[in-house]
Amino acid sequence: MKNLKKRLKNGETVLGCWLNLGSSVSAEIVGLAGFDWVLIDLEHGVGGEADAYHQIQALERGTAAPIVRVESYERQRIHRVLDFGAEGIMCPRIRTPQEARFAVDALKYSPEGLRGVAKMIRATHFGINFDEYYAQTKDSLVGVIQIETVEALQVVDEIAAIEGVDVLFVGPADLSMALGIFNQFDHPLFLDAVKKTGNAAKKYGKAAGVLLFNPDHFNQFYEAGYRFIASGADMAFVNNGARTMVKKLSDMKNNYEKSNN
Repeated sequence: MKNLKKRLKNGETVLGCWLNLGSSVSAEIVGLAGFDWVLIDLEHGVGGEADAYHQIQALERGTAAPIVRVESYERQRIHRVLDFGAEGIMCPRIRTPQEARFAVDALKYSPEGLRGVAKMIRATHFGINFDEYYAQTKDSLVGVIQIETVEALQVVDEIAAIEGVDVLFVGPADLSMALGIFNQFDHPLFLDAVKKTGNAAKKYGKAAGVLLFNPDHFNQFYEAGYRFIASGADMAFVNNGARTMVKKLSDMKNNYEKSNN
């Protein structure tokens, strides 16, 4: 594993991005780019669990630790991707401390948690090093809980206090929607939510995280104590790169044609 949880506990800032194409090729490219972590998105991405398996394989060579956003906090969804070799999970739409606790308990084997035992899985090199994997999971697997509902925001301190919750992650789009101020990221209600989440994380020795729609907002969140920061996605990288190239070539073509008329 790539020591992401240890780095978070040491207060390091770790940088990530989204993988939502379901592609092992784009996962490998992004994983080799230098990110500290990447988020394989099974909630809104186009890929499924089988695609996540191949994406995690593709990320093996790079620097990025694979975190998987599961569709729900059901332990079966969490077990599956951990068995594939995911180094952590992100749970969306959490509303209560009980839901958060259920999610992070699925990261841990009995007696501390709820995770089922299977030895012949990719995470244990297909049974070769189960004992070593078992011993390191508590100190290595990262539990990320999204703060994107009004209910979660109201009990964010209680969620932050739960053992196994390593990151409180603000989902800007959903949280601003829930607050009735969609996409108004400079609104006092949103800024107060950002501050409240950051303070809860700091109080209980956890990390605060966010997905930046605009990387120029980095300073704002860093100054608020956020250290688990993502921006961009493989889909956006392809889209932006293609559009930039079309514009560049079109401009060159138009300039050439004008100069020769």
